[in-house]
Amino acid sequence: MKFKEFLSNFEDLVEASPSEILGEGDKILVLSDLHLGNGGGRDDFLHNRDLALASLGRFYLPGGWKLVLNGDIEDLSKFDFAPIRGAWTELYDILDAFHAEGRLRRIVGNHDLGLVLEKDNPYPALPSLRYEWGGRRLLLFHGHQASGYYLRHGDLQDFALRWIARPLGIRNGSVAGDSRKRYKTERRIYRAARILGLVAIAGHTHRPLFESRSKWDSLRFTIEALIEEFSEATDDRRDEIRDLVAVYREELERMKRRDRRLDKLRSLYDEGSLLVPCYFNSGSGTGRNGFTALEIADSGIGLVHWAEGGTRPYIESEAVESQTLAETGYTRYVLRREGLARIFDRIELLTLGEGPGGPRSSQGWAAGRITPLPPKRTMSPPPRG
Repeated sequence: MKFKEFLSNFEDLVEASPSEILGEGDKILVLSDLHLGNGGGRDDFLHNRDLALASLGRFYLPGGWKLVLNGDIEDLSKFDFAPIRGAWTELYDILDAFHAEGRLRRIVGNHDLGLVLEKDNPYPALPSLRYEWGGRRLLLFHGHQASGYYLRHGDLQDFALRWIARPLGIRNGSVAGDSRKRYKTERRIYRAARILGLVAIAGHTHRPLFESRSKWDSLRFTIEALIEEFSEATDDRRDEIRDLVAVYREELERMKRRDRRLDKLRSLYDEGSLLVPCYFNSGSGTGRNGFTALEIADSGIGLVHWAEGGTRPYIESEAVESQTLAETGYTRYVLRREGLARIFDRIELLTLGEGPGGPRSSQGWAAGRITPLPPKRTMSPPPRG
């Protein structure tokens, strides 16, 4: 799929999205890629069951948070909807409570797209959701729309998963498990969000991203900042910096040992020299050591990691805030946090020169800086049957 083709469809998605005002007092949790199954050995979320029930039922629900489920909550490529509902009754009771108070929004992904045709699904299924904040836009969508294969063969993909892969017990070869497809998808989303001057919040790739930076990027930048600080630091601070650099270097080595191929660790830098903070990803709920999510609250956005006690030293060192739920041993770590005003100001300043009012503006077209897009195509319709 050519990028111009995706950009044209992405614009359509933005404009067609249901829109809500993001108020100063709103608190929103964005959660994606739980891949709920039937509670058996092939259920990818089973090991995080108690952690999810505690965090949602004892922290977010009583705390007045809104919940946005950003796609691939159920894994309908492997299981029917009824067995999933039966295996996760406690979780659906919590979702029902959010829904009853008007605090639940449901966005579909490629693994739960069939919900749009599911009669027993109690929650409206949306293709995307747009928040308006002071004249600026945040688009929440799952992210599979950036896959060239999905755009061209959405119906065929659903057919293959439902009638071939699932009966034969073949695991789905998703973008999250293919590094090359994953980074192509991420780059498309990043470039489109940058051009349109908005914040894109997605899931799909299972890789948490904050301000367009991967964990690999963040670790390297943090180490460089600590080294720069070292020469002017006090003796006590130098000891602290040594310890921190050692922890972060060990985490980098752990990532290299786990992923082995360096292309899995590449950043999202495009042709420009500056990375624009326009793309965020909530990661997934299927992590071995807990799950990640995004929080939009207090006119800011944060990347959080929920885990049981005794998490890795990197998490303990990196967290700007941590809070343990009483009588559970489960801890919420805030790994990154930034104000929306600062994020949007940086988006505006870092894209200056790409055309007054944004690179897709009428002035940009007139100056000849933008190549016209091909005729618009619509997204593939939901599969029938």
